[in-house]
Amino acid sequence: MGQVVTFGEVLMRISPRGNKKFIQSNVIEFFFGGTELNVGISIANFGGKVKHISAVSNDVIGETAISYINKFGVDTSSIVRSNRPLGVYFLEVGAVMRSSTISYNRSHSSFSEIKPEMVNWEEALIDGDWLHWTGITPALSQGAFDILKEGLTLARQKGISVSADPTYRKGLWKYGKNPKEALIELLHLSSIFIGGINEMNEVLDTNYSYSNEDFIEASKLLMEKFPSIEKVFDKIRTSLNSSWHKIRARMWNGEEFKETEDLDITHIVDRIGTGDAFAAGLIYGLQRYDDYKAMRFASAACAIKHTYEGDVNLATVGEVTEVLEGNTSGRLNR
Repeated sequence: MGQVVTFGEVLMRISPRGNKKFIQSNVIEFFFGGTELNVGISIANFGGKVKHISAVSNDVIGETAISYINKFGVDTSSIVRSNRPLGVYFLEVGAVMRSSTISYNRSHSSFSEIKPEMVNWEEALIDGDWLHWTGITPALSQGAFDILKEGLTLARQKGISVSADPTYRKGLWKYGKNPKEALIELLHLSSIFIGGINEMNEVLDTNYSYSNEDFIEASKLLMEKFPSIEKVFDKIRTSLNSSWHKIRARMWNGEEFKETEDLDITHIVDRIGTGDAFAAGLIYGLQRYDDYKAMRFASAACAIKHTYEGDVNLATVGEVTEVLEGNTSGRLNR
């Protein structure tokens, strides 16, 4: 299969160990991640070829981040260096009825100052078969939006598949761009939509409910408004509390609706990056399987990510397949 290209910020995550609050501890752990990077590393763990495009700090933290990405086999040749610091976020991991809490420090990060002249898309896409983007990146700066749009335009010209996870986070859009208008521009350059009713309502200016019937109608309208979009996939999370969730998925590919059974996650180790694990499983699956199996693989990948600490899904294809086939006992392998 061809290379999957991802474009987005590399972040350092800082957390107290376990489920402690910062005030309880002076011992911390750090992890590297970032929405699009999480997708790329997960696909690389499945055996796929991946390139990540970003800007990191020109210091020991940036060097460490690149070393971390390299160890998974992800191509970092299109990551540039900046004199600004790497973006950071702080996470307190909740438990049972206590929610997790995140605080970001990324306003003047190395990635937020990225400019179009820093990325050579012709070179970056030379082996590309797939380009993935999320709504996080265009929210960060005008430069990030401009670079992303340039890459999507070229990808469409080259016939490269483009998947969109148009996550909308109101607090990130601070540089003057209208979020809805920006996402609409980028969706016109995309072919696979990974998102639910909230995301569709945002770009369609509608008020569909979460029912399967409304999901189908919303998907049909989305494809009508954005003719380049061929398929819609939605991950559904049911939260019983901070430690116990259920995951299932549904799809509309223009011809049929299908959904998966619930996967019960009774003890969450870490839920950060689980949506990215779903996107990674879906991209990997769509390159190899039919739509329904790809969605089931994605749902299983999402579920198993909840068992790994850190932002990245470390599961192999074999481990995801075990879950997909119903082996969720967690028995010791010898």
